[in-house]
Amino acid sequence: MKVPRISIEYWLALQAVVEYGGFSQAAEALNKSQSAISYSISKLQELLPVRIVEQQGRKAELTDAGKLLYQQVKQLIQQANELEDLARTLAQGIEPELKIAVDLLVPRRWLLTGLNQFNNEYPTSRLTLLETSLSGTDEALLFGEADILLSPRVPTGFLGVMLFQIDFLAVAHKDHPLHQQASPISENDLKKHRQIVIRDSGLKRNQDAGWLAAEQRWTVSHFATSVSCLKEKMGFAWLPVSYIETELAEGILKPINLAVGQRRQLPIYMVVRLGEKAGPGTKRLAEILQTGIKKNS
Repeated sequence: MKVPRISIEYWLALQAVVEYGGFSQAAEALNKSQSAISYSISKLQELLPVRIVEQQGRKAELTDAGKLLYQQVKQLIQQANELEDLARTLAQGIEPELKIAVDLLVPRRWLLTGLNQFNNEYPTSRLTLLETSLSGTDEALLFGEADILLSPRVPTGFLGVMLFQIDFLAVAHKDHPLHQQASPISENDLKKHRQIVIRDSGLKRNQDAGWLAAEQRWTVSHFATSVSCLKEKMGFAWLPVSYIETELAEGILKPINLAVGQRRQLPIYMVVRLGEKAGPGTKRLAEILQTGIKKNS
């Protein structure tokens, strides 16, 4: 193992001198004497084979070699600080990584706001977002691949808390034949047209949630693809209103005049896999997500 000859304190002194513009300013920023900073820079220069700092009047300027080394120094100091933060996190029992299985139905803006707040509180904990649909969301929890589940269902053997409800609307392009009929559309009328449905991401099951057994069916993996298909007049679908607010406002997509079932609602539950035995990071993230819903309700 090769042992570094240069102490990280010397590199820290160099960074402070550059960023604060001089030896006295660096000494004040690091709460050290100016002589200690001067010694660190002198020792650093002695151990390096290239000149890194030149004195320009009262200000220290980096040489070309110093500028190149300085970029690496910033990364070195940042990594050292992150390593200490990680050690403190581990000492507190915070999990180094959290995995969240999230059904495609869940609004991303709300979710990312919560994840960002958690990241600000625990910047060293890694987050893995598993984007799933139908039974694939349940399987992520059942197979131990997720610490937290956000899904329309609570898998057997678990407890969940309902966060909110997702509003669905049956829609098609404004020029789709379904909009040409004056009378309300029946279920039999609807089955004569192509339906766009979301693929089940599960390995064990193949659910067809929401499918009417229409004569034609296209299966896609994401709601964004469903929206694109509808905008190209390729079929109809029940879509979360949050995904099509712009298209509805612009009149590109229109609600289908169904006799029954134009609107649907699905609850979204949060399930913590280990419940009360979950780690403090998992519990805090669950609290943030639940609090975020209360603030917006």
